[in-house]
Amino acid sequence: MRIAATADLHFSPQSYDRIRDQMGRVRDEADLLILAGDLTNYGRPQEMESLLNALVRIRVPVVAVLGNHDCESNQENELVRLMTTEGIKVLDGTAYERDGVGFAGTKGFLGGFGRGVLTAFGEQAVKNFVQAGIEEAMKLERALSQLRTEKRVVVLHYAPIAATVQGEPPEIYPYLGSSRLAEVVDRHGANLVFHGHAHHGSCEGKTTAGIPVYNVGLPLLQAGDPPRAFRTFDL
Repeated sequence: MRIAATADLHFSPQSYDRIRDQMGRVRDEADLLILAGDLTNYGRPQEMESLLNALVRIRVPVVAVLGNHDCESNQENELVRLMTTEGIKVLDGTAYERDGVGFAGTKGFLGGFGRGVLTAFGEQAVKNFVQAGIEEAMKLERALSQLRTEKRVVVLHYAPIAATVQGEPPEIYPYLGSSRLAEVVDRHGANLVFHGHAHHGSCEGKTTAGIPVYNVGLPLLQAGDPPRAFRTFDL
C-alpha cells in the first residue's frame, strides 16, 4: 500500500487554493490518504463542509483523526458525523483495517516528553490535566489492541516523541505532545507513526524502540524544497 499523509490543513477556501493542485495528485500517487488532525481552524461544521467538498474530488479512501483546532467550538461530534457520512474513517481510540494494513489512532494530548512528562501530583487541576493525557494514551492502547494485522500504522495529532518537535521553541515542547503515546506504540509495535501539530518541528524521528515517526504538518511540508502538500510512504 502507498500512503499519503498530511496534517494541519486549517482549512479555508483561500488557504486550500494554494495547495489544491498538489492535493489533486494524491489519487495518482497513493492508495489512501491520512489526515493527522487540525483539519479546520475553529472546529466549525461550515469549515468541515467546505473541506469535504474539496476532499471528495481526490477520490481515495481517507483515514483521519481530529486535532485541537477541531475541538475549539465543542462540535467534534458534528464534525465526525459529517466526515463519516462522506466515508472518511475517523479514528478516536478505534482501529480500521484495509487491504492487510491496520490503522489505529486518536488525537493524543500534551504533557511533555521523557523525564519531563508532567505527573499527577499536587493541585486537582494538574491531576485532571494529566488524566486527560493518560486517557488519550489508553485510547491508543485500546485501538492498537484491536488490530490483527502484521502491518500497523498509528495516526495521532500530538507528537509522541520530542525529536519531531525539535525546531519549535523549547519552552513549548510540553504543549506539543507526550511520550505516553510513544510508550503505547512501543508496547504494541507499529510500522509507521504520523502526527502533526508542531508546525516548525522536524520531519522524522524514532521511538525508543526504533519505530519511525513522521511529522506531516502542512506548514512543515510547505517549507520544504520543493513545497509539498503531503508525503508518501510505501508499506
